Order: sequence, then structure tokens, then C-alpha cells
Amino acid sequence: MTPLVIVGAGGHGRETLDIVEAINTAEPTFEVLGFVDDGDVDGDVLRRRGIELLGPVEALRTIEAAHVIAVGNSRTRARLDEQIAPWPSEPATLIHPLASVASDNRLGTGVVLAASARVTTNVTLGRHTHLNVNAVVSHDTIVGDHVTLSPGALVNGNVTLGNRVFLGTGAVVTPSCRVGDEAVIGAGAVVVADIPAGVTAVGVPARRTGASGGPSVA
Repeated sequence: MTPLVIVGAGGHGRETLDIVEAINTAEPTFEVLGFVDDGDVDGDVLRRRGIELLGPVEALRTIEAAHVIAVGNSRTRARLDEQIAPWPSEPATLIHPLASVASDNRLGTGVVLAASARVTTNVTLGRHTHLNVNAVVSHDTIVGDHVTLSPGALVNGNVTLGNRVFLGTGAVVTPSCRVGDEAVIGAGAVVVADIPAGVTAVGVPARRTGASGGPSVA
């Protein structure tokens, strides 16, 4: 089994642990050594899961294990990837047994697909991109690096999502739209036209609200 360290011990990290456990139930694959995290961690919650906090992210530098960056914020995930990339640890790709990946797809290293995430055909998912529960990416779509699709987000066909894009819960991107780097699409928003880089768009149809500082999620 492959030793694995989960980077990020918040709620998203513990959901990622659920994905690993589901993978291991279907076929023993990973040995979870523990979490690393630079922030305040609820030790009681980790103890209930029987998983150890190994220390700050820097501790991963000397651990012989693969890793998954289990942080929901796209920009933070990109920053952690940049920090960890020179170290010996390799990213693990996690696909929940209840997720589906169809034909002719390209998944970057570190991709995470939660339960009931769907990827149809001729889709590219960039490095460390996360599809949460019930998120869908449809045909002929290109998704950049460090992108987050929150639960229930729907990306239709022939869409392009730039790097570090964040789609809120239930957001919809309609066919052939382009969403620029670091844009944030609010929960329930419907994108019907191209969205420029670095802005937040909300509503139906989605409209720009201003420069994006990124959502605060853990």
C-alpha cells in the first residue's frame, strides 16, 4: 500500500479522508500516515477519526509518502503545491469508487473526485483540481490547475475554466463559456457568457461584482 499524507486537517481534509477510506474498501491502496497543517486543528475531531496530526506542512519534506492537498480554497491549494513540489513527495490522484470517469479523458496529478462526481468524455482536468460531491464536467471541456467545483456544480460541454477558478455550490456554467483565471462563481450562479479573470460573479445570469479575493473555505 502507498503511504499517504493528507495536507489540510479541516473539513475538506476529513472529507478527503473519507474518499481514501472508500478507495481502500474497494481495493486496499493507501496507508494514511496522518495529516499536516499549518493552522489551528481540532484535535478532538481527528482523534475521533483515529488519525494523527504529524505537524506543520513542512514536516512532509522528510516523510516518505505520497500526498494529497485537501484544501478547498483554490489559491491556497496552488500555493501549497508550489511549496511542496520541490520535495520528494509525489501527489496522489484520488477517485471515489462512486465517481465516474468516462472515455478519452486526461486527469492531472493530484486530482480528487468525490462521491458521485462525474466526468464525461474528452475532458481535461488540471493539476490538483477537485470535484466535490455531485459535481459534473461535461464533454470537450478544459479545466485548469487548482480548480474547485463545489458540491452540485455543473460544467456543460465545450467550456474552458482557467487556473484557480472556484465554482460555488450548485453553480452552472453553460455550454461554450470561458471563465478566466482565479474567477469565483457564486453559489447557485448561472454563467451564460464569458467571465473575465480575477472577478467574482453571482446571480442568474451571473454578473460581475468586482475583483476577487477568493472565497474563505477550509
